[in-house]
Amino acid sequence: MPAVPEALVARLRAAGCVFAEEEAAALTAADGGPEQLEDRVARRVAGEPLELVLGWAEFCGLRIAVAPGVFVPRRRTGLLVDRAVEALHGRPGVVVDLCCGTGAVGAAVAAAVGPIELHAADVDPTAVRCAERNLAPVGGRVHRGDLYAALPPDLRGRVAVIAANAPYVPTTEIALMPPEARDHEPHSALDGGADGVDLHRRVAAGALGWLAPGGTLLVETSRRQAPLTAAAVVAGGLAAAVVRDDDRDATVVVGTAPDRWPVRA
Repeated sequence: MPAVPEALVARLRAAGCVFAEEEAAALTAADGGPEQLEDRVARRVAGEPLELVLGWAEFCGLRIAVAPGVFVPRRRTGLLVDRAVEALHGRPGVVVDLCCGTGAVGAAVAAAVGPIELHAADVDPTAVRCAERNLAPVGGRVHRGDLYAALPPDLRGRVAVIAANAPYVPTTEIALMPPEARDHEPHSALDGGADGVDLHRRVAAGALGWLAPGGTLLVETSRRQAPLTAAAVVAGGLAAAVVRDDDRDATVVVGTAPDRWPVRA
């Protein structure tokens, strides 16, 4: 790895980069010569997220391709991956990465479990193209559309796990987010409506028709909004539990479908 100039570290630190040494090392190690390095550093100093400058984000030990206009995967979303892997019990199954963004969740689940039938969906065409890059190596299929409307109809009743990192920032709180998020990520990937759980309600309301008996719905949320998300999951006909990981500041609501569907008269 190339030596990291102290002047570069000092420049990043002066710009407010908390992990200046690590960022300087990553910028220096990227492809290109001095001109490309200067361009990357200038973009980072100007406030562009490091992941967009590099073109990738580290997530669950993977290098996930990112692109301007697409939500950058966060460390906290690793809890969503962990719960998806646990729900699969180490067995292949149909997994849906809903509101997939880069497809990071689906890619990480596939890396942990092995061959799975993986589908991802997002309404944004830029996100779909990015997810295709990340999921093609694991055979994942990416669909463009609004939530479940994007999915192939033959998945109904067959899905083992639906993992959704849907937007959950209340509309009025987007302006309070760090500039790296509010200025460089699409508001559609952040805005969860008045109380932050508008999309969660829609995800939960439609899940039962797609899940296999005993299947699992996983929704990333916040500690504050977890009761609202859990209530939406229960209203959708699933049992709900809240899982918290303080180390990652992560909260996931786990919804479980009945083991068998009621017999119709």
